[in-house]
Amino acid sequence: MPAVFFGHGSPMNALGGPHADGWRQLGADLPKPKAVLMVSAHWETEGTAVTADENPRTIHDFYGFPQALFDVRYPAPGSAELVGRVGELVGPGLRWATDWGLDHGAWSVLVHAFPKADIPVVQLSLDRRLDAAGHYALARKLRPLRDEGVLIAGSGDFVHNLRTWRREPGAAAYDWATRFNDAVKAALESGDHDTLVNWIRLGEDAQASVPTPEHFLPLLYVAAQQDPGEPVSFFNDVIEGGSISMTGVKVG
Repeated sequence: MPAVFFGHGSPMNALGGPHADGWRQLGADLPKPKAVLMVSAHWETEGTAVTADENPRTIHDFYGFPQALFDVRYPAPGSAELVGRVGELVGPGLRWATDWGLDHGAWSVLVHAFPKADIPVVQLSLDRRLDAAGHYALARKLRPLRDEGVLIAGSGDFVHNLRTWRREPGAAAYDWATRFNDAVKAALESGDHDTLVNWIRLGEDAQASVPTPEHFLPLLYVAAQQDPGEPVSFFNDVIEGGSISMTGVKVG
């Protein structure tokens, strides 16, 4: 099974548009997964957790958007089998969480990629106690899931700087955003995971593009699934508002 990173951008993409079209095409092209293990930028915890509800709720973790967005539901089932398997791979300390569900980092893309909501979805949290190398090491433990038909997915943005967002339609990308986005793509294409784990070494471009790490870290969970020499491909490869990268990547 391939592994996929979604650049999810605004929650409004859940209602449609060109990025949603890209996610829909991706879902149509993928082999149907047995289940999805999703790592979203919008669920951070102390310690690592997985959603353990049989029917995870749709979380509208935002405000100030149209009612139509709050009306969206994504009723995909959970999977006790996948939760248990993740526990076997991760080892002791994994928390089974019933206080979460599917946040917009998950459902806003899955509602297009798998619109029937008939594929079980489990979310894996971002453990605040881990550094980037720790996240990558944890992600490597999950590699067997690909061979078991599970789609490992991450949802965030290569570049995510809301403070520098340009509201005017068609706004050009900042030079630093383009350079960083291109550097991340090049690292993925070459299998240079050290550059991804140590993105801060990319200097001022990295500091501007990743002012906080939560939108970048889900990428490490997808990059860690890449076998040596395994190809990658990109979709929705644009930067919106100057500083939000919608770039997605498929490994395999």
